[in-house]
Amino acid sequence: MFDAVFFDLDGTLVDTEALALRSNMRVFAEHGHPVEADFLHEMIGKDEPAITELLRETMPGLDANQLQADLHRAFYEDLEAGLDLKPGARQLLDGLAVPAVLVTSSGRPGALRKLELTGIHAAFAGVITLDEVTRPKPDPQPYLMAAQMLDLDPSRCLVFEDSETGAEAGHRAGCTVVQVKDVVSPTGRWAHHIADDLLAGARLAGLAI
Repeated sequence: MFDAVFFDLDGTLVDTEALALRSNMRVFAEHGHPVEADFLHEMIGKDEPAITELLRETMPGLDANQLQADLHRAFYEDLEAGLDLKPGARQLLDGLAVPAVLVTSSGRPGALRKLELTGIHAAFAGVITLDEVTRPKPDPQPYLMAAQMLDLDPSRCLVFEDSETGAEAGHRAGCTVVQVKDVVSPTGRWAHHIADDLLAGARLAGLAI
């Protein structure tokens, strides 16, 4: 049915969003700007430049660059203590009969470290990160690049995402999008299928896993 499957990383394959929520709340409080979870939910799926812009708009006078550096440090310190795959991730990756490409808004070093910590690097025919694109999600460029990498029509490709930002990117690229619930429930605006977990999403999309 599909010629390839493209996966987002954070919140889709690896359980980083909940980890980031905890570490981010701690760092914001340390900077004298305690925030609620709803504010942090706005950051999900965004790349670092977009997050910096959000911080500057909502917290005038804040040293956004220093805060970003501290958020990054705290997150990766917590990450090294342990990173879990999302339910069904390994079974889905192991059961695919077509190539998989990772398409993430993380930078390449961070993305590769997450793949190393979870042992799933070998599952991917290619990896596209924030460092390879000029127009990140929600622009379709990252998913169009993934299709081009495999010389495929995007309409023949399936995307797994958790965030609205990522689902929009996949949809606008012309892919079929499965949006999997994470810390924020999907609206369904950009998804062809909404699922509680990866394996349920695979079944909805017609994958034989």
